[in-house]
Amino acid sequence: MQTHHLNINDPAFVYDPYPTLAHLREHLPVFYDEVWKKIFFLRYEDIANLLREKRLGRSITHLLSRDELGWPPPNPLTRDFDHFQENHMLDNEPPKHTRLKGLMLKAFTPARVEGLRGKIQGIVHGLLDRAEDRGQMDLLRDYAEPLPVTVIAELLGVPEEDRPLLRPWSAKIVKLYELGYTDEQAREANQAVVEFSDYIRKLADERRQKPGDDLISALVQVEEQGQKLTLDELVANCILLLNAGHEATVNGTTAGFLALARHPEQMERAKEAAARNQPDFFKLAVEELLRYDTPLPMFERWVLEDFDYRGIPLRRGQEVALMYASGNRDPRKFPHPDRLDLTRSENQHLTFGLGIHYCIGAPLARLELQTSFQTLLKRLPKIHLATNQIEYTGGFVIRGHKAMPVAW
Repeated sequence: MQTHHLNINDPAFVYDPYPTLAHLREHLPVFYDEVWKKIFFLRYEDIANLLREKRLGRSITHLLSRDELGWPPPNPLTRDFDHFQENHMLDNEPPKHTRLKGLMLKAFTPARVEGLRGKIQGIVHGLLDRAEDRGQMDLLRDYAEPLPVTVIAELLGVPEEDRPLLRPWSAKIVKLYELGYTDEQAREANQAVVEFSDYIRKLADERRQKPGDDLISALVQVEEQGQKLTLDELVANCILLLNAGHEATVNGTTAGFLALARHPEQMERAKEAAARNQPDFFKLAVEELLRYDTPLPMFERWVLEDFDYRGIPLRRGQEVALMYASGNRDPRKFPHPDRLDLTRSENQHLTFGLGIHYCIGAPLARLELQTSFQTLLKRLPKIHLATNQIEYTGGFVIRGHKAMPVAW
């Protein structure tokens, strides 16, 4: 296997990774990076196959100790963060993952998501009501961020006065999913986990005494074949719902709007569809925006047992990096992949994953994004990007923006 170093935190790469990814996808679709100690895969078919591969997993310490893996002792700065990771479904493998996901899905049902449709529409209108007369706003701070936070808060049953706490906690926690985070970021993330966990424990205790129609009340009561969530598991999975659903939706909104702004003919098609109240158009459009500029461009897996994949030796304890952003632009899967086409119908993108770790929040994210784009473009048909100087937050794994000024 060839070696290559991909500096994914280079600002130029974060700003526009696609030319580099296209070159590597054609000439070096699999390589080992000695700096990151990971095997990178860049082609759609490989990524899709490996996401379904049971010999890969989100965690490995359920099979091997840190000593056996040759890892250093746990970082004391992330003790509480590590405990959180051990208890949510995303970073666990069967049978624990199966139990956790089964219990979560009994509470986080399609009916519960569909029941949020009217609330999501109301939240979107409320955000636009506050901004409309100003003629300008920061799409990130004034629209993209508050929408999913408010929706998740509604879902969990977080009182309105406490909702400003959620976004800062989430923003600090997700820094630890980037490669090369600092000690200060580790301290801040760990403290955020402590504070968020204490808050959810308090809410769970209240809902145990006096249940409501929110998700926390449902999770406190949910049971399957005699199995229930422990308090630590309930807390960890509530935090996961905020972090995962929230970050993807925020980045999906700003990246999607930026893509439209840079493709005026597609923007006009979307505005026309919004004016004509065509929700089916936005179902396709959102899938294309999620494919075209992937909100969470890379996910990792551990090799759980030795095997060869297409002649590539994968050995237990190694880590693979699956470049969703590259797979979503692979011409072997998507005709004219660098073209934004809001009516693209064959669009099996990788953005929500595949296999047992497929994102359970995908239906909610889709509902939020379809509603927010259609309503935004209907109510503000003259909206446009107010600057060409778009800055990114710095990391590639969670590729977000610092601000997005718009005007109308």
